[in-house]
Amino acid sequence: MEPAILARNLIKQFGGLTAVGGVSLEVGPAEIYGLVGPDGAGKTTTLRMLSSIMTPTSGTVKIAGYDVQTQPGQVKDNIAYMSRRFGLYEDLTVWENINFYADLYGVSARGRKGRIEELLDFSAMRPFKARKAGALSGGMKQKLQLVCALVHTPKVLLLDEPTNGVDPVSRRDFWRILYQLLARDVAILVSTAYLDEAERCNRVGLLNSGTLLAQGSPAEIKGLMKAAIVSIRSPQARKVQALMEKSGLYEDVNVFGEEVHLVTQDEAAASQQAQALLEREGLQFDEIRRQEPSLEDVFVRVLRETGKAGISPWSAVSRAGFHDQASGPKAPGRPAVEVKDLTRRFGSFTAVNRVSFSVPAGRIFGFLGPNGAGKSTVIRMLCGVLEPSEGQGEVLGFDIARQPEKIKEHIGYMSQKFSLYDDLSVEENIEFYAGIYSLTGKRLQERKTWAMDMTGLTDHARSMTRVLSSGWKQRLAMACSILHEPPVIFLDEPTSGVDPISRRRFWDLISTMAQTGVTVFVTTHYMEEAEYCDRLALIYQGNIVALGTPAELKTKVMREAILDIRCPRPFAIMDAIAALPGVREVALFGSGLHAVVRDPDEAGRRIRMELERLGVSLERMEQVVPSMEDVFVALIEETDRKESAKGEG
Repeated sequence: MEPAILARNLIKQFGGLTAVGGVSLEVGPAEIYGLVGPDGAGKTTTLRMLSSIMTPTSGTVKIAGYDVQTQPGQVKDNIAYMSRRFGLYEDLTVWENINFYADLYGVSARGRKGRIEELLDFSAMRPFKARKAGALSGGMKQKLQLVCALVHTPKVLLLDEPTNGVDPVSRRDFWRILYQLLARDVAILVSTAYLDEAERCNRVGLLNSGTLLAQGSPAEIKGLMKAAIVSIRSPQARKVQALMEKSGLYEDVNVFGEEVHLVTQDEAAASQQAQALLEREGLQFDEIRRQEPSLEDVFVRVLRETGKAGISPWSAVSRAGFHDQASGPKAPGRPAVEVKDLTRRFGSFTAVNRVSFSVPAGRIFGFLGPNGAGKSTVIRMLCGVLEPSEGQGEVLGFDIARQPEKIKEHIGYMSQKFSLYDDLSVEENIEFYAGIYSLTGKRLQERKTWAMDMTGLTDHARSMTRVLSSGWKQRLAMACSILHEPPVIFLDEPTSGVDPISRRRFWDLISTMAQTGVTVFVTTHYMEEAEYCDRLALIYQGNIVALGTPAELKTKVMREAILDIRCPRPFAIMDAIAALPGVREVALFGSGLHAVVRDPDEAGRRIRMELERLGVSLERMEQVVPSMEDVFVALIEETDRKESAKGEG
């Protein structure tokens, strides 16, 4: 069978820079190919060449058998491309946006209405067809853009990081749609910063510096990991990580939520050494065991082995940039942030409803919630940007309604969309923010030097900001927001769309700041990151639905058990398992499934019988500790059930 996507020796040069250097790949019908790599690896450039938006310097591309350069008309009829930036018209309704794209793709009037209705049902967007696109949450915008791309039933679908910045519930919905497309023989190529998503693909390509370092099935890619992984589960994961790194006994040490992964050639010795170290230092741990490598383990390992990971010591540099006692007003015994019954309305719509919580100084406070839940609205009120409709709030003892300017002087704020000026250079952006914070003379020079070192952009001081990758922009935006050493910093989805290595370095920096007494208030859609926080709040539909430490939420919220199920093509058996008695919910989790069950023994027996009936081989099934993603989804669904029952009542 001819590949639906066929690329041979693709090269793209910009002047003296080779962005993509000899990429060859193919994707068959009914196949998902995942393209992963660090920021600036060449993923978007590759997709643009495949979609015929960008002309290669050399090499060939065929889509559904048609050459993208010599047969562009036929290619257009068989392809859909979803770019990283929404191609939606915010003043048009959902229906009008889809209809507009149908016009662009030349979809005939006959049957068009039925096709749009089918897509609305397919994506669960029918209830919102009269809503303007600008009023949709990020997750709904992603689904609408996908619907617009599918209105002409393409044979090839190209997706450039389609789930960046959307919550776990929306990501699960999105992938469910992609799997349904496979049944229609659509070939899908998706670039992603989420390595758990890459595990769901039939094949994966690891791209870096414009070169494919490896490609194959997820199992084949994991086979590149010749070393063993020893996993330590601990509620003090960051301290465990620091201890293991300091020991110098392991090839690599990485944190994944409450787990620390040790890379070693001798599993037995590594486990014994780790246990001895932990017991000597009196650090808590639940278990030490061998761990199958994840794609993220392999991703980091391959990049480091090829010398292309670009790892730099954020922690050491950033610690040098903060005094042990953060500057700013002192309020002994008072929380750094405290709100009570905080409410914000926009006309008749209540975006935030009587929210209350407090954050002690020097803690990392995580704020979770689906797209449109009210997270950013709360942050804007705390930063003095938006006035509350009701309730009270204080930041560093300053009233958010009466003293917003005082608050702005003493906080750092990094928004979802990095607050940088693309037409200024790196150095000019730093100087601009230094001026805002009234830094002058020797102090200005010290902080400017620190910012350059911390970002690793010293050699690129005069580069225009617009040419930086997301990961480098993230560093620069962070440096600009903390130039004045604020005692409180607000980070609104700061790691959205950056690669795993950049996320790790970023959280090293956050941890270092907290150790020096800085209070960090962070929103995130990466549930692994939520486990790094000292305390968490989950907001949904403007209400706080859970509040506590990660351990408290996982033990008190999740009343049912979680079964981790590993088998071939897990998406194909989801509905069958979900229909079994005693199974409350089934969802994709990495390359397997997580089933929420009341009685794990009875449910496990029923699942084995069902898989045997379906002729599906079971690789592994075990009860596991709930992840923060499990908790997040369970809370959202429980709230929805209560609202539904209330409505029916």
